[in-house]
Amino acid sequence: MKEEGPEPGIRQGNKYLATGLRFGGGIVMFLLLGYALDRWLNTVPLFLLIGTFVGAGLGFLSVWRELKADAANQPTWKGGRKGGRKA
Repeated sequence: MKEEGPEPGIRQGNKYLATGLRFGGGIVMFLLLGYALDRWLNTVPLFLLIGTFVGAGLGFLSVWRELKADAANQPTWKGGRKGGRKA
């Protein structure tokens, strides 16, 4: 008997959705941390900006490392353009 569940394409999409949410969540988390530091220290939005850039950098690094480690994330065609036409 076949186990019912989401199709393989949907599972693949969920993995990339989670990756995107981790990227956005990292930015928001560091942004809020910077905002809290600015309020606590009564400073201009210096830590808010630093937190945003650090969150974006770390989020991008996390996404890049995960996509780089994904062996199945390879193109199905080799050389040239899709459809067999050469540039």
